[in-house]
Amino acid sequence: MKYLAGRLGALLAVVAVIGLLPWLTRTDPALTILHARYADRPPTPDVLDAIRTETGLDGGPLHVLGGWASGLLHGDLGESWVSGQPVGPDVTSALGVSLTLMGASLLVAGLLALALAAGTLRKGARRRLTTTRAGVGAAALAALPEFLVAAVLVTVLAVQLGWFPALGWGGPAEIVLPAVAMGIPAGALLGRLLDDALPAAFAEPWARAATAHGMRPPRIAAHALRRTLPALLPQIGLAVVGLTGGAVAVETLYAIPGLGGTALSAALAQDLPVLQACVLLLLLLGVAAGLAARLGSRALLGPARADGALPPLVAPHLPARRAVVAGAAVLAALLLAVIAAGLLRDPLHADTAARLAAPSPAHPLGTDSLGRDILARLGRGAATTVLTAVAVSAVTLVLGLLAGFLRAGALTETANALPAVLSGLVVAGIAGPGPWGAAAAVTVVAWAPLAAHTAALHAQERAAPHVDVARALGAGPWHRLRRHVLPGVVPPVVRHAVLRVPAIALALASLGFLGLGTPAPDPEWGRMLSENMPYAERAPWAVLAPAAALAALGVLAVLTTAAVRGGRRR
Repeated sequence: MKYLAGRLGALLAVVAVIGLLPWLTRTDPALTILHARYADRPPTPDVLDAIRTETGLDGGPLHVLGGWASGLLHGDLGESWVSGQPVGPDVTSALGVSLTLMGASLLVAGLLALALAAGTLRKGARRRLTTTRAGVGAAALAALPEFLVAAVLVTVLAVQLGWFPALGWGGPAEIVLPAVAMGIPAGALLGRLLDDALPAAFAEPWARAATAHGMRPPRIAAHALRRTLPALLPQIGLAVVGLTGGAVAVETLYAIPGLGGTALSAALAQDLPVLQACVLLLLLLGVAAGLAARLGSRALLGPARADGALPPLVAPHLPARRAVVAGAAVLAALLLAVIAAGLLRDPLHADTAARLAAPSPAHPLGTDSLGRDILARLGRGAATTVLTAVAVSAVTLVLGLLAGFLRAGALTETANALPAVLSGLVVAGIAGPGPWGAAAAVTVVAWAPLAAHTAALHAQERAAPHVDVARALGAGPWHRLRRHVLPGVVPPVVRHAVLRVPAIALALASLGFLGLGTPAPDPEWGRMLSENMPYAERAPWAVLAPAAALAALGVLAVLTTAAVRGGRRR
């Protein structure tokens, strides 16, 4: 009961922030409505007051929140500030599109996860398992943002090869690329976790007994899958939460009329009633997925309890540490060389005679639609993105340590269930798009994993024997904290924060791709992808260059993590 009360309180706090968006916004809602509906009327104080009275925005924050909550209880999501039409029908239609896309994406994720674990399932069922197969490759795919996969798929399969439609929604053909783009990162993560968990299941006594009694390998494999599901279901719930954030970018890229694309359009237009409805539904989708995963895990644990404790999802055995370190060093050197070469060029200089020029000695990576050197913009964009990511990581480290020591479990879990894109939409609705808003949006959710890590280490250190000895010798609480607890907690969390810098950079690039980050003409990798996507057919290098840089950054994060863990050769 205490668990549910804490999580419900944190969820209601997030919902309250959504309800207060019209009051929290930096712009006058009456001006937004006036410009959208009554462009011919002057913005006099009387006219603005009349609009506020008509829309119920003439009161304080409690009045605004109460009116919105009252409407929700009666099934009224409000009226659009731009069109003046009820929000409910459009958002309900968009919800159906998003659910269809998420269902197809989960199917792709499930098939990919099974494909990655197929070798382990086959050999484990025949008692021939010596190693797992999914490793760096699967982890690298899991590290790629959905919008990057979507950009590569649309450039290669839709534009270059013409196998699928590049835009639109309607028939089965339009579902394939978006579902694959969203399903690949989620499926790679689930496949890696499944591949890591299966050996522990096959090593249990029931598997040996089943083999000795002549049970067929397919049935043994099915039982092993069922045995690992309780531990995997929470990760599946988090994968669905990730899909709610990835849907915003993918729906925007493919012009799909779902909740994600609708929310982004509303955020950019400051149409807050539409944004409120979309963000609320996306949040509820994520919460429902997490709750379903928890209930499913508890249901499956009944028969599993007879076997004892479930095996933990251990980290994969990656290649030898020397090979991983060498790979990370080579990739880092290549990225640094490209960035350094780009920083020596002017990213804002436009050569109008060389628009969309192919790679050449003068422009090694080609030019964009305005004739600007892509190498220069890639280098300057990397500096902007990485420096911002380092600053955000420092802030999240402090917040994570504080929240972990204060044991803010309910708030931590709620923040961990929110994708950065979703918080980016809320921040954009309050402060408008911009680099500071993007940094704040990522910070709002990026502290949660560090807080969870801190809380776990804090509990472990407090229960350690040396702390009990210090207490018995008369050491006070502050002495024990400073000399015995902090040394065991802070260094691992700092290393964790450093390893999350590339992931934060990718999150910032995702917001830049959606137009919620660094404004034009300043270069930023995500914005470069967004600006060059319309010219992917004529100048694929303009898209593939930032896409390759983002992919390299994701793979570098995986290799760096593997090198720190010190994986061994299989």
